[in-house]
Order: sequence, then C-alpha cells, then structure tokens
Amino acid sequence: MSYDEFYVKSVVRSISDWPEPGVIFRDVTPVFKDPKAMRITCDAFIQRYIDSSITHVACIDARGFILGSVVAYQLNLPLVLIRKKGKLPGETIAEEYSLEYGSATVELQKDAIQEGDTVLIFDDLIATGGTVLAAASLIKRLGGQVAEVAALIDLPDLKGSQRIQDSGIPVFALLAYEGL
Repeated sequence: MSYDEFYVKSVVRSISDWPEPGVIFRDVTPVFKDPKAMRITCDAFIQRYIDSSITHVACIDARGFILGSVVAYQLNLPLVLIRKKGKLPGETIAEEYSLEYGSATVELQKDAIQEGDTVLIFDDLIATGGTVLAAASLIKRLGGQVAEVAALIDLPDLKGSQRIQDSGIPVFALLAYEGL
C-alpha cells in the first residue's frame, strides 16, 4: 500500500454496529471533507482512466455521484446517473435486485447510453455487488458495454467484487477492508 492509499484509508471512518449489530460500516464521508484525501482519491482514478477507451462514466446513487462526477469532469466524459427508483425524470428503464432483507430497484434514463458506448461504473463501495450488477444490466440493455467497475472501497469478504468479476466485468478498488 502506498503512502497515499494509507493516508486515504486512515481518513475513512469505521463505525461499529451500524446499521445493525455486528456490522462495521466503512464511512467514506470523511474523505469528502478532507481536501488532501479527496484529491488523492480522485487523482488515482483519473490517472487510471486517462488513457482508457471509456466513453461514459456511470455513477451509482448517491455517494458514487461525488467521486464519479469529478472523474467524468476531469476526463471530459459524459456523466450518467443511476438512481433509486422514482428519482429520474423522463423515460427510464429499471432493474430490481436482491438485498440481504428484501429488494431494491435502480433506474437509468433511456437516452443516457447508446449502442456501442463503453462505460465505467463508479460507486463508493462494493459490498455484495447487487447494485453494481443491476447497473451493469441496465447499461447492457441499452446497448452499452461495461469496461470496468471502480470503487473507493471493496469489502472482499462479502464477495461482491468476485460476483462482478464472475459476470465478466473487471473491478478496481482503491482500498480493501477485510472482515465485516
């Protein structure tokens, strides 16, 4: 781990027993409040994708918007929003996915992606991978291809990044936290 990655990891806050007992929540919001950590994080992603063939950056509601919008802006690429059901105006397509206790739905505007677009999916954290896989499904349904999934944090013990990779989509996370 580089000094920069160590610094960002030191800024991420771990909150025990939230949202339920036994869970350690990895809170990325302190990264947004720390200009140095935010710059290190954004610069790492910008450097990774500056020479890539991606044509769009798709961000997942809501913390994914913060980092993904900076990356899209710096790479001069269109920003695509993947939101919770009922939050996007106009014509949308929806994808339901399973949660540990129930289900959720994400949507994408029908005109956000076109046939042949190469999309980077951006989120703050990969846990079980359900949201990312639903987002990838939406992009594919509109004719786009997913180049990679990028996240600030991966929780490999929850096997989400493995599920995403098993679906044929590469994953890059700046940080990983073992344990739940």
